[in-house]
Amino acid sequence: MKTTYLVSGNRKIIASEWGDKKNPMVVMLHGGGQTRHSWKGSASKIADLGFHVITYDLRGHGESFWDEDGNYTFNAHKDDLIKIIKQNDKKANLIGASLGGMVSLSLAGHEKERDYCSSLTMVDIGIRPNDKGSERIINFMRSGIDGFSTIEEASNAVSAYLPNRKRPKDTSGLERNLRLANDNRYYWHWDPLFLADKGGQIKEKKEREERFKQLELAAQRVSVPALLVQGALSDILTDEEKEHFLNTISHSKFAKIDDATHMVVGDKNDIFAEAIVKFLTQSIL
Repeated sequence: MKTTYLVSGNRKIIASEWGDKKNPMVVMLHGGGQTRHSWKGSASKIADLGFHVITYDLRGHGESFWDEDGNYTFNAHKDDLIKIIKQNDKKANLIGASLGGMVSLSLAGHEKERDYCSSLTMVDIGIRPNDKGSERIINFMRSGIDGFSTIEEASNAVSAYLPNRKRPKDTSGLERNLRLANDNRYYWHWDPLFLADKGGQIKEKKEREERFKQLELAAQRVSVPALLVQGALSDILTDEEKEHFLNTISHSKFAKIDDATHMVVGDKNDIFAEAIVKFLTQSIL
């Protein structure tokens, strides 16, 4: 079911929901440059086990509002998340991939607002991403800033970025992450301001380090059940970032997904879903 949440004024967050709203709630937050549709297969499986599942397009992504000032900080995303949780009037089991994971962590360990969270699952992201891996993602996102002439051209770009993943014959999933503009070119379905200095990836080292310092403090306060999922081939959550996370949130459980890159859900969706379901059923139900 497609739903709309108003988070401030007429600013709309577009979501998809599965399951009975009376059930415990799971909120799934996608990574930067993705949309809520990346969770579709996993969300339905989790809902079938007795959960009310919400996936939504983060601000600046997909069908949700694009902020005219380019405010795509962790705090801005966190505030949207809190308003969605409040409108459902129950705590959330948070599952976040990459950017969505860091936003989830910022809430789960917030000094005053962490009570909105029942559990935390981080999908191939630690307290901070590996710098080299993060740079590779940003370079890929910037490479498509001028758009693509065809869906096939966009598919070629993804295949070059993810050489380990088998190229799908059906491009419908890819098409949901693209928008056809008035110039008849296809663009990624996210706001270009997301990559601006004040957006989702801050260039200035001082501001960037301050952001991760706050996440470090948040991680030290996490007390709810937590799971860290690592793609075995990831260059974002390497063993160094993994060990730092597990040492900081020492009660965390850990799951490694073999033959998966940073794009764990897309690479090994069934295995990923099994790991999530096992964690939720053992820790929450």
